[in-house]
Amino acid sequence: METAPSASRRMRQYRDKLRAAGLRPVQIWVPDTRSASFAAEVRRQSLAVGGRDEAGLLDGLERSLAETEDWTA
Repeated sequence: METAPSASRRMRQYRDKLRAAGLRPVQIWVPDTRSASFAAEVRRQSLAVGGRDEAGLLDGLERSLAETEDWTA
């Protein structure tokens, strides 16, 4: 009787299949939204823009977004 492949073997096979399809693994580190330092930074940034003209702030964001329209992979 043949046993099922181990989890590590199945994962290796899965990754090999993805690589064969032309993909590669990428690791992305993102801020931990549960940390106190993240909450403090969000608060700091919110207070920093809180006194600004909202329309002017949104216009600046839209101009920045417009600069990405011609980006290609």
